[in-house]
Amino acid sequence: MKAKKLQPITTESTNAFTLEDRIHKIQQGDEKLRNVIIDSYQPFIKKVVSKVCNRFIDHTMDEYSIGLIGFNEAMDQYQRGQGSKFLTFADMVIRRRIIDYIRKEARQTKTIYLNQTEIDEEGQQEESYIQQRAAIDFYEAQCQVEERLEQIEVFKQLLLDYDITFNVLSKNCPKHVDARENAKRVAKTLADHPEMAQHLKVKKQLPIKDLLQFVSCSRKTIERNRKYIIAVALIYIGGFSALQSYIEPETL
Repeated sequence: MKAKKLQPITTESTNAFTLEDRIHKIQQGDEKLRNVIIDSYQPFIKKVVSKVCNRFIDHTMDEYSIGLIGFNEAMDQYQRGQGSKFLTFADMVIRRRIIDYIRKEARQTKTIYLNQTEIDEEGQQEESYIQQRAAIDFYEAQCQVEERLEQIEVFKQLLLDYDITFNVLSKNCPKHVDARENAKRVAKTLADHPEMAQHLKVKKQLPIKDLLQFVSCSRKTIERNRKYIIAVALIYIGGFSALQSYIEPETL
């Protein structure tokens, strides 16, 4: 009988756990799994770092080591309820660590040259430093745009779990500023209470009875603005920092 050809074992085929499930196990102390995940996602780390640096990065470079530290940090800091997948979160953490590293290197380079060169060279180094800073600022702005678009897409998909679309949300947004601000306060109250936040995430419904114990508005008001309150609460609960402007107080 002809023997079956064995398929290579990968981290995705070892079990039915999602990557997020594995990250949770790592946070509970599974260091062996941590090493497996780090080893498996080296290409991902190199890709993110190379994109930030705008050049090829391999495992021998300092930038790769910084990316590795960022990936490891992301595994420790990731929270399932924040509304994004782990790799999206890890991408963001790695980018920030690399940008911080570039900034630090730029400052050190400037200090070294200003201490060791003549005045005519000093001007050239200052110009080079300014150009490098402008490049970093431009890239940061691009990252912010990308992060906002990524969070909008994740938030959009999250809302579908509650049968809410952006179109429906725009139609259910309170028209008056004071009504919107009141709804935001209700949403913030919900998000600040873990039990109510958990109720919303699990049952996909507002815990209206519990909310009424903490807010001054009526049941009718909460029910009328239900979809808007849910959306705002999810921004708080999910930590959608790029959507923060949506929940900032407005001028009455």
